[in-house]
Amino acid sequence: MNIYIDLDTWNTYGRYAAYLMLAISLIIIFYHLFSLTMIRDYKKRYDYLNKHEISNYWYASVFLLIAIGIYINTLVPAGEVLWVGVRVFVTLMMGLIVGVIVSNLLKFYYPFFVEKRLKKLRYAPRISPKSGKPMKLLSEDEEDVYLDEGMQAEENVFSVDYDVWIDEETGYTKIEKYAGHLIAQQCPECNYQTLKVTKEEIIESPSENTEGELMKFYKCDYCGYKERKAFRIAKLKNTANGQVVS
Repeated sequence: MNIYIDLDTWNTYGRYAAYLMLAISLIIIFYHLFSLTMIRDYKKRYDYLNKHEISNYWYASVFLLIAIGIYINTLVPAGEVLWVGVRVFVTLMMGLIVGVIVSNLLKFYYPFFVEKRLKKLRYAPRISPKSGKPMKLLSEDEEDVYLDEGMQAEENVFSVDYDVWIDEETGYTKIEKYAGHLIAQQCPECNYQTLKVTKEEIIESPSENTEGELMKFYKCDYCGYKERKAFRIAKLKNTANGQVVS
């Protein structure tokens, strides 16, 4: 015996729910873009983009998929209970499949575009609040004068990278702290931007006379590719009071 159900009430309220989910998705996107626009400081914008862009777009995608799924199931005025259940089940499965695809695109492909924007923000000329003129980004050798011992140690093991900007006219300096690597590196095996450092190990400690050696171990989150690279650690040098610093 076939049992039919009237879906008019569901269709009405279901469409309201779909519109609500769509509105939430759009609000998330517009709020994210508006927040980026309102952040004037390049470093703060860099941090916001690095931390929130991919996750915000993922949340927006989830609400959009829910909206589409609900709306699709409001297009039939009536139907058998069995086929209504089948249609809901198929919608859920298709939504999960599309969700996985979107998740992989955001995780493995979209970071390429984020990386380019992060680099542009990181190296965009800073304007000195003292003179109003563009500041100079110091080289790795020049910036050591402005970094304390702890900062230099962080850079030596590649856990943190500091950028030092200086206003040559007034002497005003601005030090910005970044993670040792932007998001991830490009994997030579799959070419996705998913090669990350999993472990760092000092093979040989530096001394006053010899450089040290640091071994970094990498693994690709996508294809599982692994590799390791050796890096030199600068010699230690004596300060005026006889202490040894890096």
